[in-house]
Amino acid sequence: MDPTPTGTKQTTAGTRPGVEVSGSDRPRLARHVRLAFSRTRQRPVLLHPETVVVLNGSGGDILRLCDGRHTVAGIVAELGARYDSVPGDEVRRFLARLIARRWVELADG
Repeated sequence: MDPTPTGTKQTTAGTRPGVEVSGSDRPRLARHVRLAFSRTRQRPVLLHPETVVVLNGSGGDILRLCDGRHTVAGIVAELGARYDSVPGDEVRRFLARLIARRWVELADG
């Protein structure tokens, strides 16, 4: 946490309390965020106003399934069918970080 000019404390996205993702949650990209493919970088990118986040292949694969219909457990299962090993806890931590930054939100049930 860093002190702000007013003397109050500000939390960073990585330390924002209360962000937990369960297997039954249905993540989706926030309205102001778009997933695209950068031909220059040859990688998926997350486009946010004034920010471009270059993703690795698995990050792009996770976010392609964040459509508000797939549950987190379903995302892990689908990725498990494509790859040898997909640690569900790593997928949940990845999504929790993006939720904390307000780039991903959880769809209503």
